[in-house]
Amino acid sequence: MAFVKDMLRMWAHSWKRFISIAMITLLGVAVLTGIYAGCRDAFRSTDRFFDAQGLHDVQVLSTAGLSNGDIAALRKVNGVAKVQAERSQEVTFDLDGRKSATMQEIGTDGIDQPYLQEGRMPKKAGEIAVTRKFIRDSGKHIGSRLTVTPESASSDTSDTSDTNGADGTNETNGTDEAPSFPTKLTIVGVVLDPQNLSNPDGYSAMTSFRSTATTDYTFFAPSDGVTGTLCTSATLLVKGAAAESTFDESYENTVKQVTDRIDGTVKTDRQKARRQELLDAGNKKIVDARAEADKKFADAQSQIDANRQQFNQQVDQIVSMQAGAAAAGAATNGANAGAAAAAGATTPQLDETTRETMRETIIAASPELTQAKQQLDQAQSQLNEQKASTEQTLKTKENELKTSIPQVRWYVQDRQSLGGFSALKSDLDSIQSLGNAFPIVFLLVAVMMSLTAMARMVEEDRSLIGTYVGLGYGRLAVASRYLLFALLACLIGGGLGLIAGFLGIPAFLLVVLQGMYVMPGLRLEYDWLYGSLGIALFVVGVLAATIYACVQEMRQTPAALMRPKAPRAGSRILLERIRPVWNRIGFLGKVTARNISRFKSRLIMTVGGVAGCTALIVCGLAINDTVADLGIKQYRDIYQYDLMVVSDDSDASAMRTKVASDGRVTSSLDVRIESGDLTVAGSGDGDSGKAGSSGSESIQLVAVPEKHLSDLGEMVTLQPVSSGILGTSGVGKTGSLKLDDDGVIVAQSAASALGVKAGSKVRLTNGDGVQATAKVSAVNRNLIGSDVYVSETYYAKLFDSKDAKNTKNSKSSEDSEALTWNAMLAKLSGSDTSQTDYAESLEEDSSVMKAVSCAHMADSFKFDLMGAVVALIVALAGGLALVVLFTLANTNVSERVREMATLKVLGFFDREVHHYVNREMMILTVMGVILGLPLGRLVGGMLTMALNMPSLYFEVEVKPLSYVIAAVATMAFALLVQLFVNPVLDRIDPISSLKSVE
Repeated sequence: MAFVKDMLRMWAHSWKRFISIAMITLLGVAVLTGIYAGCRDAFRSTDRFFDAQGLHDVQVLSTAGLSNGDIAALRKVNGVAKVQAERSQEVTFDLDGRKSATMQEIGTDGIDQPYLQEGRMPKKAGEIAVTRKFIRDSGKHIGSRLTVTPESASSDTSDTSDTNGADGTNETNGTDEAPSFPTKLTIVGVVLDPQNLSNPDGYSAMTSFRSTATTDYTFFAPSDGVTGTLCTSATLLVKGAAAESTFDESYENTVKQVTDRIDGTVKTDRQKARRQELLDAGNKKIVDARAEADKKFADAQSQIDANRQQFNQQVDQIVSMQAGAAAAGAATNGANAGAAAAAGATTPQLDETTRETMRETIIAASPELTQAKQQLDQAQSQLNEQKASTEQTLKTKENELKTSIPQVRWYVQDRQSLGGFSALKSDLDSIQSLGNAFPIVFLLVAVMMSLTAMARMVEEDRSLIGTYVGLGYGRLAVASRYLLFALLACLIGGGLGLIAGFLGIPAFLLVVLQGMYVMPGLRLEYDWLYGSLGIALFVVGVLAATIYACVQEMRQTPAALMRPKAPRAGSRILLERIRPVWNRIGFLGKVTARNISRFKSRLIMTVGGVAGCTALIVCGLAINDTVADLGIKQYRDIYQYDLMVVSDDSDASAMRTKVASDGRVTSSLDVRIESGDLTVAGSGDGDSGKAGSSGSESIQLVAVPEKHLSDLGEMVTLQPVSSGILGTSGVGKTGSLKLDDDGVIVAQSAASALGVKAGSKVRLTNGDGVQATAKVSAVNRNLIGSDVYVSETYYAKLFDSKDAKNTKNSKSSEDSEALTWNAMLAKLSGSDTSQTDYAESLEEDSSVMKAVSCAHMADSFKFDLMGAVVALIVALAGGLALVVLFTLANTNVSERVREMATLKVLGFFDREVHHYVNREMMILTVMGVILGLPLGRLVGGMLTMALNMPSLYFEVEVKPLSYVIAAVATMAFALLVQLFVNPVLDRIDPISSLKSVE
């Protein structure tokens, strides 16, 4: 019992150490669990919402629409639980200028159901539900009316970001018709689209660089009033996918099995079948047109023949009359009147030649008959010409039918293709990667501080430990005094850390997340396993340090322990050998220098602890600086052009004419831009950037005309990059990189994520879904977006483009059948504001699909979630620095109580004692700061390397101000600690402190 009382008395006396260990554990557990818990809560709530609304696992789109046969084929695929045919239509309306929207039919099979936020769901024809973004932008409300106009290409395949469009969706097979929606609309509800959780009232600007929507808004309408049997897409649910978390790899594997089956057999067969349907429909139209034309020509020929027969009968009658009259006149001059009368009663028989001669004479003599004959001949001639022309047209249609109907392309996409889903997932993954890295530093600092504190605690009780051991207490029982002390401190600090980690930090993160995304049903949850393991991790680390400190002391004999520990022997230090400096240092300065060098463990712990805390602060600020400069570096440094304009292939010429006529362009480059994919298969054969690397990245494929390859460097800064040590990259000289016909240039953002380097082989997918294996000639510096540059000739070689072949030796790309240059990179005159306004005005033109101003992108690029997390990490790192300095300062004082008492006996005033002690701590703090600044830059580079996000590469940037802030903050914490330490120094009693230990 006395042993226990003494142990409790010892614990109470060491309350400062207890608080230090508890606080370090609290901060470490909070960091370890907090970021993880916040991301996990967001993942889980979003997954529940997706399951409740039936967000599709797979979406199938086609450039020619989907028929009932396509839907039936998808239902037969093994692993498909449900298939829903989708009908949609793109419309336009006037809302402060021309705006576009997608009229989306609300499915009846429970897939992609909008989430009702206000009002009711539409049920009747003409009723719609709109998103809150539309309500905010339009100022309309429930009950408002709206009139829309269908676009010419009414079938919507907007989910595929192919710049070629889906202009084949209006093709029908003779029985299928494109969807058509009512145009007089009434708003009855406000809903949340499960495919896009972006918060329109939050930080909308942060997603501008990742927006993939091709229309401004989405309107949801019931099936009532929708006509047309042709589907624009099909959405699928996969068996067993709902049981997995949509953000886990197990879910991706489950869905991938189904998409592979669709790609393997169904896709190819149905593409061919659908094209054959279109060919059959075209042939049927030609056959029907020929039959209808033949019928009309036959009717016209019958009419002409009847008129000609009537005309011939009239002429023949006149011929007969004239022949009879001539015969009668000849008989009058004969022998008797009876013969004449008999001759006059009978028409003479004329040979054919004579009759034809008389017909021509009669017709020539009569203007009316001449005109009638000409009209009949002209009608016959026109009919013959129409027959020949129609037949020629139909034959031409037959010959052109196969070439006029393009190959049907299917696009099989999973949830990753949804811009809102991929943006949320990448944001949370990046934050979670930070949450996995920072606790390591906290754990190392916790172990160091625990070792320092417990080693001093054990050393103070040397004589007591020797006494207990001498009295027969086992070493384990004696050590339990300190092990239980450390364990209790860890448990209490860990418990408080779990509260902060599963309540405080997640609540903060979720507030920030809800400013960017709408996540219904969001709630905080506790993870018993992860929380217990988090505490156990720090308990093990701290107990290991405590055991080490106990072992170091208790391996001595009780007699040795009961004797005072011999003072550490003094020795010459390096500074003493530098006489010109040493001789100019005052007495107290020399004492300080000797003390710093004499207590090497304290030197290592203090410098290491301060360096670790400073490095954490620098690391957080480095991430903040890196993210803050991304937009400026990309859109003002790498992209030299001011404007990118993209159009549909059919509007490319009109778009260029429009931009040229405005007179704002100083120089331009026509290119072709397609959305595709870059894939690296895990082969391990050295073809890829890293052995066994794998993955896929959405890219923007930019084809450059052969005659203008050299002009690309004027629009985009081409700088080769190479991988360096610990995630760093070396950047080559500007202009040293050239695009040629030997390979493609891949953006650094995509290359870094996939492990691609110069010389690697990758698989490219172009806008038509055609795949080809390409060689990477170089990796170009690029931070935002994943551009892949390819020459016109190499594009033709890769994708077997007949139109683009042999253009290298042509006079110009204009004179040959080259690729359609559907985009333009241009430099503009005027200020940034005028350039932004001009880009916005271009988007209102019907020939322009998208116009992007680099000035606007540079100014609007934000990453608020990362900024909030960085602020949290910096605050926690600052708290850790404060605890570390407090622990080290108190340990320093407790070690040197007799020394301080001696100084007081010698006549030192309290202020002089303060200065004597604090000067050593400040010097050690400065040394830790000096070491921590470059260490923070190194750790920041390693952490940003771990932030592999789609279409983003974090080029580490640390501004000088960040170094100053980190250094000043750490020094300020050191000064703050002095305010707590000085009263402790004042309370040292020289008499009691200098009593003999024995």
